[in-house]
Amino acid sequence: MVSKVIDSQRRVLVAMSGGVDSSVTAGLLRDAGFAVTGVFMCLGTAGDPDSDSRGCCSPQDAADARAVAHKLGIELYVLNLADAFQPIIEYFVDEYRHGRTPNPCIPCNAQIKFGRLIGHADSLGIPWVATGHYARIAPVGGRLAIFRKSPRHKDQSYVLFGIARELLGRILLPLGDMPSKENVRAKARVMSLPVHDKPDSQEICFVPDNDYVAYLSRRCPETLQPGPIVDSGGKVLGRHRGIAAFTVGQRKGLGVAGKIPLFVTHLDAATATITVGPRSEILHRHLRATQANWHCDLPEEFEATVQVRYNHAGSPGRVRVTGAAAFEVDFAEPVMAVTPGQAAVCYDGDRLLGGGWIQSAS
Repeated sequence: MVSKVIDSQRRVLVAMSGGVDSSVTAGLLRDAGFAVTGVFMCLGTAGDPDSDSRGCCSPQDAADARAVAHKLGIELYVLNLADAFQPIIEYFVDEYRHGRTPNPCIPCNAQIKFGRLIGHADSLGIPWVATGHYARIAPVGGRLAIFRKSPRHKDQSYVLFGIARELLGRILLPLGDMPSKENVRAKARVMSLPVHDKPDSQEICFVPDNDYVAYLSRRCPETLQPGPIVDSGGKVLGRHRGIAAFTVGQRKGLGVAGKIPLFVTHLDAATATITVGPRSEILHRHLRATQANWHCDLPEEFEATVQVRYNHAGSPGRVRVTGAAAFEVDFAEPVMAVTPGQAAVCYDGDRLLGGGWIQSAS
């Protein structure tokens, strides 16, 4: 994708988080002949000198992004998006309030990391944007599509389903063809980038120390009210410390014992009740999803591989479009822990077709 555009339009705005992935992205594009401009998107904690967050926009990350930009000889802007990011935080909290398990990276990518990034590129007259996501964009059937990284290790296409398809023609993802994270770090060392050995962030960027339970206790204490743990027949087996500390499919840390392993099968926010049961009760053949975003025109029914969480390999199923922004999936085989609040993302082989948010499973 990069080699096809460097002879025509050579200006690209790169989202630089201060991590090794986005830093190598900027370096690769610079070396490919692009005029690279970096932008550090401050979502809140980077502007707070008292923050101890180690997420994607801490003060240290801002300093690292500046150091990389200086090393690469590129300009770096700091874009304050704290206000724009607040709805993502509210979504995160509200999902837990309703007994669902959110994935804030997906709306952040769609609304902030690409939506606002392209808006800022427009203000600077820059035609291309790029990030350090591990996925590919390639033409198919006269259109551009997102594809899984090859090989699939660390593939991040799942969290990109929410991007509007009309934006794909302006996005570059240079790391989609990198064999592994080790290769990315090796490239960073060759480029003498100061972040070549920086640890990956595994955190939710706005949650200090990745302790989302403590975060919710401050932002939404009602999600951590004690309540009963019951079996599918309604028998009380124990008590819990709050539904926000649990998710559908969870086995460890339930605080109750049974003759067979027990899993969380349902969260009832209205009554603060957690239902548990055997593994058979978290196997599902059907899901219903809404707020769909499709990257191509599709028939009313089609076969696809459907991924129901970030680390799920995907399962074959028949997808039925039931409305402008809704669909259902009937799986060929039962799928474990299809969780309301997570995304159901559809693929044709490695090609991302689109997806939506899981509302229910049966």
